[in-house]
Amino acid sequence: MSGNAQVAEHEFLIGMAGDPYYPAHLVERGRAVLRALCDRIEAERPAGLRELYVLTHAATEEFNRLGDALDEADSEIDTVAREAIGEDFAFVAAAYGFADADREELIAPREW
Repeated sequence: MSGNAQVAEHEFLIGMAGDPYYPAHLVERGRAVLRALCDRIEAERPAGLRELYVLTHAATEEFNRLGDALDEADSEIDTVAREAIGEDFAFVAAAYGFADADREELIAPREW
């Protein structure tokens, strides 16, 4: 559980949760990726945006793999999912003091 109160209270991927188009177990896997990102930020304490982007890019690669799993489940990272994921990456950055992070750079290696 996150030591950041904002993060601890936040429901990740709300735009995907409860929608039968997105299998619940895969939405939960996406939430786990975001929680793990928060844990890494708390553990590694990035000094600046460059260090933050290394962490968010690794998490984005996990979402690329999740996209493959969604495809196999006759779903996909569509517009709704892209927006939900992107918003949560921006939320995480802001919650840890990086409100000036570039939203596109946070998820630059995305394949979705």
